[in-house]
Amino acid sequence: MSTVNVMAREIGAKVVFYGPGLSGKTTSLKRVYDSVKPAHRGELMSLPTEADRTLFFDFLPVRVERVGDYSVRLALYTVPGQVFYNATRKLVLQGADGVVFVADSQAAARDANVESMANLEENLAEQGIRVDRFPLVIQYNKRDLPEVLPVSDLRPMLNPRGVPDFETCATSGEGVLNALKAAMRLVIKDLREKRVVPPSRSAGPVTAPTPTAGLEGQLQALAGPRPLAARRPPLATPAAGVNAVAPSGELLPPRPNPPELGPCAALAPSALLDSARAADAAWSRNDHEGCVRACRDAVRRALSFAGEGPAGAQAHLLGLDGRDLLALEALGNRAALRIDDAAFALMVLMQSLARLNSAGLPATPE
Repeated sequence: MSTVNVMAREIGAKVVFYGPGLSGKTTSLKRVYDSVKPAHRGELMSLPTEADRTLFFDFLPVRVERVGDYSVRLALYTVPGQVFYNATRKLVLQGADGVVFVADSQAAARDANVESMANLEENLAEQGIRVDRFPLVIQYNKRDLPEVLPVSDLRPMLNPRGVPDFETCATSGEGVLNALKAAMRLVIKDLREKRVVPPSRSAGPVTAPTPTAGLEGQLQALAGPRPLAARRPPLATPAAGVNAVAPSGELLPPRPNPPELGPCAALAPSALLDSARAADAAWSRNDHEGCVRACRDAVRRALSFAGEGPAGAQAHLLGLDGRDLLALEALGNRAALRIDDAAFALMVLMQSLARLNSAGLPATPE
């Protein structure tokens, strides 16, 4: 999902390099990184897993079409190739605006290519996205190796829709930038059709959105509707506090009212419910130090669900503001904490929980 920075007049779009293991995704990304001037690119970051890793960086293409009077900043990601890391694949794919599918042209990789393409379609479908309406480009990589399948054999397997496809060699960089440029054109076309850009300066000032009442409401609006599986079922009848009648006709005592959930607990997945409740409880009893401490611990646990690696990389992967996380950690070194410090800590925690909920994490074992 693209982001719009009104002050910088810039749109942030996310493109993911997807494909089977060892197909050349990481090499392709590094080739793009090396081709971008240092002044126009961010740091190349890596999130390691046990046998693979996710890499990402962002850059500002100089020669690219503008969307309205906005420039486009691209964030490029790779996903782990092994199916074992499908939970990480889902997280990286969350909010993507386009995909470059990197296929291994070798005959031995035929089944792996087909399986990975099916996995891409399945993971997009879980986000409510149809692959035939999504910006997609295909690289037939490793064309320099012997015993590769002809493109005429690869297209019926991987590209029945006729999306732009390219023969590439990631080790030399041949064709990689052409594939990315095609992906950028599709993403920009999609952004225009979705009208994600506010009116241009000539159309008058941008109207600020009506604020949602309360901090919790704002964060829930940010997170969007919760998945059906995460919604709590309605209370069964008879309602709490109402006397029930046993089969014998005896009047049973009323059911106790269920404990109310605080704003953090209402957003928390089951794995973080106790931590979120601790933060809510500390806030309700005006324990500012305890609230900040509980929020810091809960945020650290929330970040751990984004995979291994430094906290900054985990935060970037979840779409959190690293400056807020640094400020939250800095509160632990202050001698006396005020109510506004505790409120800030709650805000950071609820943003973390909202992002986890939006990404479907923690993932259930498959």
